[in-house]
Amino acid sequence: MEYPLTTLIEKIRLIVPLSDADITLIDGLFQPLHLKKGANFVEQGQVCHQVGFIQAGLVRYFVNQDGDEKIYSFGLENDFVCDYESFLSKQPCRRAIQAIEDSSLFVISSVGLQLLFDKLTYGERFGRIVIEQIFVQTMGQLVSLYTDSPEERYQSFSDHYPSLATRITQYHIASYVGVKPQSLSRIRARWAGKDYTRISSPE
Repeated sequence: MEYPLTTLIEKIRLIVPLSDADITLIDGLFQPLHLKKGANFVEQGQVCHQVGFIQAGLVRYFVNQDGDEKIYSFGLENDFVCDYESFLSKQPCRRAIQAIEDSSLFVISSVGLQLLFDKLTYGERFGRIVIEQIFVQTMGQLVSLYTDSPEERYQSFSDHYPSLATRITQYHIASYVGVKPQSLSRIRARWAGKDYTRISSPE
């Protein structure tokens, strides 16, 4: 199924105003990409050469260390997807990005993205805001990995991805939280107890 660029254009329009010429430019620079479930947007050890926008589907960002996988983020509909560290430095990725579901994206190359920044009416502002957002998001993920407890990671998952639990496996959630699936079950049970206590307590 082919998806129109409407959602992507509206996403960009939330950041900067777009003229008809800007929309034509975007339409010419982004190309459709379809990923089957289990296919990689980029593999660990490869250089990431493109930025994607997820029209439909779901991806995970993960690191594989000696056969042990650690998920540190997810990307779903209306999210941009990229290993920005590799994309900007042209160095091999230290992580992989993989489709958890069949996914439809629009992608733009590094050359195309530079053209977008140069030719878009408010391209410089768009580039600056996007880079700022990426920096804040990346720093938040990094700090969380090193400072948050598993319970706090689970709370973060519930807050940031409220609709995701029905689309992924317990293994994926446990990997994101940083525990074994059995430990995740205990954490969820404790949180369920807290929720019940809060609901059932008198005013």
